[in-house]
Amino acid sequence: MSPHLAIAPIVLPLLVAALQLIAGERRQRTVLALSLASCLGLVVVAAMLLLAAQQGDGAMASVYRIGDWPARFGIVLVVDRLSALMVTLTAVVALAVLPAALARWQHRGNYFQPLFQFLLMGLNGAFLTGDLFNLFVFFEVLLAASYGLALHGSGARRVSAGLHYIVVNLTASMLFLLGVSLIFGVTGTLNMAALAEMIPTVPENTRSLLHAGAAILGVAFLVKTAMWPLGFWLPRTYAASAPAVAAMFALMTKVGIYVLLRLSLLLFGDGAGPASTGFGSGWLLWGGVATIVAGIIGMLGARDLGKLAGYNVIISSGTLLGAIALQQPAVTAGALAYLVVSTLGIATFFLVAGLVSPQGEEEADDALQLEPYEPVDADARSATLYADEDESRVVIPAPVAMLAVSFLACALVLAGLPPLSGFLAKFAMLSPMLGTLALDAAPRTVTLTLFTLVIVAGFCTVVAMCRAGIHIFWADPDRRFPQARVTEVSAIVLLLGLCLLLTVLPQAPLDYLHDAARQLHDPAHYIHGVLPAGGARP
Repeated sequence: MSPHLAIAPIVLPLLVAALQLIAGERRQRTVLALSLASCLGLVVVAAMLLLAAQQGDGAMASVYRIGDWPARFGIVLVVDRLSALMVTLTAVVALAVLPAALARWQHRGNYFQPLFQFLLMGLNGAFLTGDLFNLFVFFEVLLAASYGLALHGSGARRVSAGLHYIVVNLTASMLFLLGVSLIFGVTGTLNMAALAEMIPTVPENTRSLLHAGAAILGVAFLVKTAMWPLGFWLPRTYAASAPAVAAMFALMTKVGIYVLLRLSLLLFGDGAGPASTGFGSGWLLWGGVATIVAGIIGMLGARDLGKLAGYNVIISSGTLLGAIALQQPAVTAGALAYLVVSTLGIATFFLVAGLVSPQGEEEADDALQLEPYEPVDADARSATLYADEDESRVVIPAPVAMLAVSFLACALVLAGLPPLSGFLAKFAMLSPMLGTLALDAAPRTVTLTLFTLVIVAGFCTVVAMCRAGIHIFWADPDRRFPQARVTEVSAIVLLLGLCLLLTVLPQAPLDYLHDAARQLHDPAHYIHGVLPAGGARP
């Protein structure tokens, strides 16, 4: 593998976005061709990085030092199994979502495609960077792009939710800077590998400042992860966004999960010293439990399809927070499987919700209501329906049948029911979670609570999705669905096809995820791969 391949997922969307801005909005075919070439190129590059990361006995696939500066002082990009997985997931979701965006949503505002490419650049940079400062840089790049995408298409509902989203994330960015500043003041470096090597030797009189900086940094990413009570902004913002944008936002939420997983095991793992080992894991565990409860309540009370999908994102985040807080390799491997499958399922659900919307081409500010608060003449209407019912065969149009099957598949994936990959992912996570109850160090009560809530969340997802499905496809025979374009259908088919592929061929992906979990729980490979001998100190 070329050593320069590690920077390609960042440079490629950056160059494409620049070319699209130069081409302008009038040359739509050129802009669209560039976007398609970028997404296809990212899939190829990500596949090469994934294959390179799969080889070896745990060593880094690639460590790219920009300008050949030492890692402690310069910018370093690190490709290991986890970062390669996240870059691949980003590329695949982007390639699948792009056709849906081309169908109708990109025409409702300016510069959709360049913003889309800048979002990909920020996501890939956040997954590949090896130091906290550049994590902040890429974090701000993806947030700046997401601001424009959240407001894309205008409308009172979207602008209100988008401005709310901007204010919340600007506050999180301020906390990010404050936390990073405290960490740098204590250690003198922001390189992750150098921090992992230095934390055990931090003097006790400054360790509290280090913990304070890490806690503030963690809060910034918990806002992005939507942990309760910091995730109040998410359902409204995601429901108000264009479906193609919301599908990408489902992936963007996982940036916080990635950073918390990376830093908790690298900086505060078993080698961090008695005072820092497991720092913050208890808060993450209880926070995950509270987030699942909040997501269940919100999902059962959601009255429009976009918010229903948003609360599924919150349940997914709570489940992942609780799983990674246990810091057990087998649970981490299952959590990674759940991260991949839930991201694909939620992204698909947002796209399906966009096609179910009754507004069609003219998007209204009012969302699709699943149940009326005050049904008018419900008894009279039911009597009329039964009177008109006959024994003739009901004919379901093919587009409606496709939407119904897609909706059912999303429900199975998100609820974790067999036979689709959502069940396999949850089983891979929950099975070893029970094994942690036998460990003396495992918090038995909260672990059992987390285990129970994950199962209850699946049951409640079935209830909420069945209620929505009955209302959309059954209770209202006069509902008129918008015309679905081939590109929109292809996006849904591609994402659901990936879920089906992970169901039919699960062994190779699970083996990779177990290797990734073992690599994460043994940070020595990461430290020695990034730093030369004694490279943590000047």
